Amino acid sequence: MNTSKSYSIDEAQKKMEQYCAYQERCHKEVSDKLKQMRMIPQAIDQIMVHLIQNNYLNEERFAKAFARGKFRIKKWGKNRIVRELKFRDISQYSIDSALKEIDEDDYHKTLHELTLKRIGQVKEKNIYKRKKKVADYLLYRGWESHLVYEKLNELIK
Repeated sequence: MNTSKSYSIDEAQKKMEQYCAYQERCHKEVSDKLKQMRMIPQAIDQIMVHLIQNNYLNEERFAKAFARGKFRIKKWGKNRIVRELKFRDISQYSIDSALKEIDEDDYHKTLHELTLKRIGQVKEKNIYKRKKKVADYLLYRGWESHLVYEKLNELIK
């Protein structure tokens, strides 16, 4: 984006409406974008209020879409989803609400499939090193440690 251009409040507002309509955004992303556009704090507040009141910006909706997408597409576990949402300054209420979007059966099925796939990729002969490599992979993706170790003990004997 060309930072030397200055925007009127109306122009910036239109730009942000399009930005939010294209995909769900969190408040932080929109506020950062407005700062990049060199908008003053009062203008940022005014535009943010407009976007929220006109439903372009909705933190809970963003959190739910984020959680569903990262789980379904990237196969992230709840820990990673929570960490990423907190990084985006999403409220605890919206985070809790977002986690309810993930079906428990799908969650366990996905962990099972992901674990089997990774076990197939890890060529380590030593059972303990093999378990550790698979566990590290799953933990990095945000799966809860108790679920990871339960699954590994079930699948690697």
